[in-house]
Amino acid sequence: MTSQEQRVSATADEPLPTPSTTVPQNSQGGSTNTTGGIRLVGVLAGAGSGLAKAVVGHGFDTIKTRLQCTPPGTYTGALDCLMKTVRNESIFALYKGLTPPAIGWAITDSILLGSLYNYRLWLLKYGGPGIVERTPLQDSGGDSAKEFRLTILGHGLAGLAGGWTSSFVFHPMEVLKVNLQLQRERNVADRKFKGPIDVFRQVVKHRGFFGLYRGFGTSLYVRGCLFWTFGSVEAYMRLAGVLHGTMFEMNNATATFFSGGLAAFSFWAFAIPMDNVKNRIISSPLTDQRPSVAAVARTIYTTLGWRGFYAGWTPIILRAFPANAAAYSVYEGTMQLLGAEKTRY
Repeated sequence: MTSQEQRVSATADEPLPTPSTTVPQNSQGGSTNTTGGIRLVGVLAGAGSGLAKAVVGHGFDTIKTRLQCTPPGTYTGALDCLMKTVRNESIFALYKGLTPPAIGWAITDSILLGSLYNYRLWLLKYGGPGIVERTPLQDSGGDSAKEFRLTILGHGLAGLAGGWTSSFVFHPMEVLKVNLQLQRERNVADRKFKGPIDVFRQVVKHRGFFGLYRGFGTSLYVRGCLFWTFGSVEAYMRLAGVLHGTMFEMNNATATFFSGGLAAFSFWAFAIPMDNVKNRIISSPLTDQRPSVAAVARTIYTTLGWRGFYAGWTPIILRAFPANAAAYSVYEGTMQLLGAEKTRY
């Protein structure tokens, strides 16, 4: 039997990791050792990711929110919304409400990506068939390491859990941001809300503290769509690996950039209908009773048809790739810089 056949045979006989099976060390830098407590390195990397996302994407997000929530006929499309906003309110109007998402995305992504990292480690340690799989042999001229990795489903489940965990911070930040974005008055003195603190104060005054969580179920759905994001990231990274040695080969940084950007499209394909419902619920008048998800959905369909659920699609598509490509690159780059344990291959 050749040395290559011996390596293949040995790997084929290796059991999948169980709670009593130690996951082997990664031979390419970092470690796949999943013993120990909660890791905080992902929190630091996530904060940088969130700031990058806010700076790159907020202007697009403002256009999206206005298209979703203003009365029908206010704008003919994304370009018309952009031109009217800049002409009537100045270019800086695109960054109304930036403070909540800048702080919010830093906090939300630190929780999202910090928990994502720990969920990945947990699934690597305790996941069974379908969640954990053996990696393909990587013959580097010496003995090939026997490594394990999460399946694409495993990465998706880690994203789902991370999305739900971050929802508890994400939703109140959305309440502040959306209500500020929808104000079209040029002068601050003419606006209902003077800033994020004023939104917080008025919401709590009229609805109580838990008014910040009005429509929370919609955020659980939207953030749950991160299942598709992180499953897609892994799929694209594996596709990039298949291109190794071809004219389309990419280095890891380039593959990470494109994977993060493209994965955003899979998120929004599933999330945008409920995102429309969410924004209408949280921007409803403070003194009105909370509209139900079903009631808002009926209103959207009655007034705009099924296309109404996809209002804001154009700025979302324009924003999705650059904002998320930058954010995911910052996250992965920071994780490598800090020497984090490796959770994907």
